Order: sequence, then structure tokens, then C-alpha cells
Amino acid sequence: MAIISEYQEEERPPSTSTFNATLDHSNPLEFLRSVFLFVSRETDFFKREAAEKEVAMLARGIREEERKKKAEERDLEDKGKAEKRLKETKVEPEKKAEKAEKAKEKVEEAEKAKEKVEDAKAEEKEGTQVPNKGNGLDLEKYSWMQTLQEVTVTVPVPPGTKSRFIVCDIKKNHLKVGLKGKPPIIDGELSKPIKPDDCFWSLEDQKSVSILLTKHNQMEWWKALVKGDPEIDTQKVEPENSKLSDLDPETRQTVEKMMFDQRQKSMGLPTSDEMQKQEILKKFMAEHPEMDFSRAKIS
Repeated sequence: MAIISEYQEEERPPSTSTFNATLDHSNPLEFLRSVFLFVSRETDFFKREAAEKEVAMLARGIREEERKKKAEERDLEDKGKAEKRLKETKVEPEKKAEKAEKAKEKVEEAEKAKEKVEDAKAEEKEGTQVPNKGNGLDLEKYSWMQTLQEVTVTVPVPPGTKSRFIVCDIKKNHLKVGLKGKPPIIDGELSKPIKPDDCFWSLEDQKSVSILLTKHNQMEWWKALVKGDPEIDTQKVEPENSKLSDLDPETRQTVEKMMFDQRQKSMGLPTSDEMQKQEILKKFMAEHPEMDFSRAKIS
């Protein structure tokens, strides 16, 4: 009987006790205390010497599992973000390029509009107009263009016009062009003198008169064909550099200097003569430090 009694003590039947506790999230240790007390009442677990170490190991294990779980969640989140970025990189470049191109076009349009406004203001202020592609001007009844040496005038006439009906009188300071029996199309004093013997006119395709005028002074730009006509801004002319090679060295040097001074003036910078005067003044000031140049001006 004693043996059976000992066997019954070693092989205890499962406990039918019920654990009853409520977890307070603000005080989880109290809940753990209730768990430990329940285990202590129902088992001999806490009588073992290794009980504390085993509980600590259990806590560390749970904490490590939570850390791994969060790390996995972060990895999944980072992977999702990376895949999203990769997808955007593959799908969006064309849209981004298109947007960039449109933005660039808008900036260019804004700059062009700004330039037009500035040109219009300059014209209104100075009473001049921007020259055409031939460095002249397109007017209602005729147009003209120029190089440093010549002026070319184009006067439209009715199609089929014969040369015998053309009136073209070219003088040193005057030009008259028109049709016989009708008021002249051009009749005025030239803005600058010309060389009449080196001038001529021709009828082009029986629909326009082309007149070549050779300038007397071949180192200046004309502002207008005849006096009283609208004037161009000569600072905006675009000379053909390729023709400079046709000039003699002295004339070419003079023309290049004039073109340089013209660019400097358009940018509000000193001309070559003004720069030379500045250098002379600087040299003189350096040689005479005892003198007061605070009020010195270069005219």
C-alpha cells in the first residue's frame, strides 16, 4: 500500500484549478506575478534551483523572437519600397523627361517673350526698329537691306510690268522710283550720300525693281534709306564676318574696331577708345601716387 501511495504522489493527476487574471497593459508585471503565483501553487517549478535562469531564458527568447519579427517586417517594408521605386524608375522616366522638356520649353518661351518686350520697349524709347535679316527694314511699299559697302532696295510692281514703264532716278543724295504716269513709290533725300556711277537698277521677273546703291562711306551702317522713314537700331545689325576678308588690312582693322565698339555699347561697356583712355589714366595714377584723382573723369 505504501508503494502505491508513493506512486500516486509521483504521478499526480492534472490539476483542475482555473487561472483567472486580467492583463492590465499599463502594469504587465502584475499579470506575470499572478501567473507565477498560479504556477507556484500548482507545481514545484519554482522549487528548482534553475527556475530563475529558465524564466530569464524564456524572457530573452521571447524578446529575441519579437526582435526578429520586427526586423522581418522592416525588411518586407523596405523591399516593398524598393520595388515601388524600381517600378517608378522603369515606368516614370519618359513622363519625367516629358515634364522636364515642357518646363524647358516654358522657360525658353518666357525668355523669348521677355526679349520681345525689352526690344519693344527699347524701340519705343529710342524711336527705332529692329533691323530685318538683311540689316535693313521691310516697309509697306518697299524693303531695303545693307552691307557696309552697299544698299539693296526692292520695290514690288504689278506683275508683267515692262522696264520701259519704270522710272528710276539715282543721284548722290536723292532717289526716285516709280511707274510712269503714277505717283512715285520712293521720292526722297537719301540718309547718306552714294556713288551714282557705281549704282544700277534691274527689273526682276517683271514683278519687282531691284536697286543697288554703293555707299560713299563704306564704314558705317545706315539707319534709314531716305530721310523721314522709320529708322533701325544700328546696334542690332549683324554683319557678315566672312566679307571682312575682302577688305584691305587697314579698312578691315577699322571695321573690326567699329564692330567691337558697337558690341561694347550694346552691353553698356566702354569702347576701345574709352578703354585706352582708362589704361592711360591708370598708368599716370600709378606714376603719381601723391596726386588726388578722386574726381578724375574720362570723357
